[in-house]
Amino acid sequence: MNAQVMQSRTAPETTASAAFGSVLASTMAVANYRDGKWSAHELRKAGPIEISPAAHVLHYASTCFEGFKAYRWADRSINIFRMDRHIVRMRQSAKALTMPEPDADQLAAMITAVVDRVRDEVPESPGALYLRPILFGTMPNIGAAATPPSEAMLLVLASPVWDYFSSGLKPLRIYVEEQATRCASHLGVAKTGGNYAAAMGPTLAARQKYQADQVLFCPGGEVQETGAANFLLIREGKILTRSLDTTFLHGVTRESLLTIAPDLGLKIEERVFTVEEMFDWIKDGEAALSGTAAVLAGVGTLVRNWGSEFKVGSGEVGPHTRRLRAALVAMQQGEVQTPAGWTTRV
Repeated sequence: MNAQVMQSRTAPETTASAAFGSVLASTMAVANYRDGKWSAHELRKAGPIEISPAAHVLHYASTCFEGFKAYRWADRSINIFRMDRHIVRMRQSAKALTMPEPDADQLAAMITAVVDRVRDEVPESPGALYLRPILFGTMPNIGAAATPPSEAMLLVLASPVWDYFSSGLKPLRIYVEEQATRCASHLGVAKTGGNYAAAMGPTLAARQKYQADQVLFCPGGEVQETGAANFLLIREGKILTRSLDTTFLHGVTRESLLTIAPDLGLKIEERVFTVEEMFDWIKDGEAALSGTAAVLAGVGTLVRNWGSEFKVGSGEVGPHTRRLRAALVAMQQGEVQTPAGWTTRV
């Protein structure tokens, strides 16, 4: 979308029908890195920015970002969910990409300042304010393929979003890719645009050929993650998910769900598991994708090889998936108490 058009579509002028992330709130925060230090940040009207056509990010993809939400609770306060954990992950992504690391305190101040400035634009529950810090290299040097950027820009954008499942939870259709990887194995842990770009081609191809919503990458027959979400197997009393390594993103929603799951009677098992084990599990179990936008989305069908289809359990969003999702959403919306440090009131 054209940046100037997007800028004008602020919360008061939009409705719940707007696509997720297609609307920007009226204010953004900006800081620059130069000469080995970060500038003081400033708040600006959300809109176009100017960078050199030789900027490092445009040629060598030096960029990382985060995505999380602030919620309007029943007492009218605005509360950011797990901001500290997302800041830690963004700094880890910057380090993995050899970029200047944002100062944690400054980034927190930028985020809370934006939320405070646009608090009137935060939708009512079940809507939220989606927050998108983004870091990118601005050093103007098209010959710096093997040199990390010495200059960078840090932005914090905000986007009013509405109920992701306004028409109800619908089971997803997932294609199982048993050869290709989602991204470079040592950078899967970084939340960088290049990883999403690498997954886009296989995802669009699977959508066209098999009407799939997502691709589950299982290189060498080992289950990993989809192009934009972590993957969980769920059944009575148990969750099975891939153990953490550098090949895939360590989702904060995944972490949150695994933290609260024992209180719902679910034992957590994190380990490497195979495609064959997954197909055995889904005969009477559930599968789901976790991520910021949808929280937890049930999988109804797995598509394998040349279009063979396998129903996951009943083929609908399972009861354990629904219950686990509802428990986390209740925390995000302030209906029940969260673990200490999970929310930041603005």
